[in-house]
Amino acid sequence: MNPPILEDLRPQFHFTAPTGWLNDPNGLVYENGNYHMFYQHNPFSTQWGNMTWGHAVSKDLIHWEHLPLAIEQDSLGTIYSGSAVIDHANTAGFGKGAMVCFYTAAGGKNDQSKGQPFTQAVAWSTDMRKFNKLAGNPIIKHIVDENRDPKVVWHEPTKSWVMVLYLTGSNYVFFGSKNLKEWTKLSEFELRGSSECPDFLHLPLEGSKQKSWVFWGADGAYQIGDFDGKKFIPKTAVQHSYYGNTAYAAQTFSNTPDDRCIQISWFRGAEFPNSVWNQQMGFPHTITLRRTESGPKLFFWPVKEITTIRKPKVSGNGGSYPVASGLVDFEGEWTVPPTGEMEIEVNGISIRFDAVYQRLSVLGREIQVPVRNGKLKIRGLVDRTSLELYVQDGEILMPFFVLPKDGVSKGLSVKGGWKGNISVYELSP
Repeated sequence: MNPPILEDLRPQFHFTAPTGWLNDPNGLVYENGNYHMFYQHNPFSTQWGNMTWGHAVSKDLIHWEHLPLAIEQDSLGTIYSGSAVIDHANTAGFGKGAMVCFYTAAGGKNDQSKGQPFTQAVAWSTDMRKFNKLAGNPIIKHIVDENRDPKVVWHEPTKSWVMVLYLTGSNYVFFGSKNLKEWTKLSEFELRGSSECPDFLHLPLEGSKQKSWVFWGADGAYQIGDFDGKKFIPKTAVQHSYYGNTAYAAQTFSNTPDDRCIQISWFRGAEFPNSVWNQQMGFPHTITLRRTESGPKLFFWPVKEITTIRKPKVSGNGGSYPVASGLVDFEGEWTVPPTGEMEIEVNGISIRFDAVYQRLSVLGREIQVPVRNGKLKIRGLVDRTSLELYVQDGEILMPFFVLPKDGVSKGLSVKGGWKGNISVYELSP
């Protein structure tokens, strides 16, 4: 097998850095028509290290303009993960509408700041391109172990900012502030079985004006509950989001128009051989909170902007659908018979559903699917090195990293003879 040419495997509608290493999405924030994505980045190597905030901006969440590095290491340490907000009321005094970024500074194993403790710091900008570090950094000193990954949100009832920070094990801590610079501890919370990269979402429950808070961990585990401005009170057990072989450290955008809850994850573990770049992001999706027979759950769906890169659809109830580029967006719905199996094969990847056990099997992963009204619904996005499945209207999310083999045919086929239909779109980014 010949090694791939440098760009042969680069994803076409998933974000990658131009060169170097990439991991966690950081500081996701919308501002004046632009979606800003910062990200963990090593500009000097395709392996982890020299952590810096890379920076890119997009109008449509698909096409990204790469900008100069935003936040680089200093005497406090390299620049680990964090978040960003738009300070509309100038609570920090940096200027009305300033972008304020929160990050962890820490000594790296091979960096000039080796041995520095993990602390929390601030950088800000009024032109959204050049970032100034707060002279009073760090804003929160070291607490325990590798405390990191500050996520900051606005809490309207108390007119204050709230920060969620990872501590150690499965433990997190809440801080509160009126000015984004001085922070007071509010409470602690344990998201059992999870760790790192918290997110804190405020979502309406489908069909009502009632909103709930969702506490999210790096592995996609979450709990739904209430927050009084100081303490999070969970109302559900820990639930899980990812049923594929990748996705980690997801974050939602702040300040989005129409209160859209848009999330991007890092496709952890993706290794691209013989490339000048390494790793990729998952495709952006929206999150909604819906009722199910087992209680409220998060549902996931690709952002609507993807329809702008669809070519005309080809529809049917079975058979083969060639896709020259191998870039696919498909949506299908089938009536599940009492017995039998259906298979969707896309770019050589088999997606199989067993009617008796109501079980979906993909790339060695299996999950029980709740079949409602006798129907199975599957949507899939396929890029050069990824497959993302949204099952039963997005109740189940299965993200996969796929390193294709030479000679794999490009296209989609449906086998099994089940009653239903599928729409197949080739994508042209």
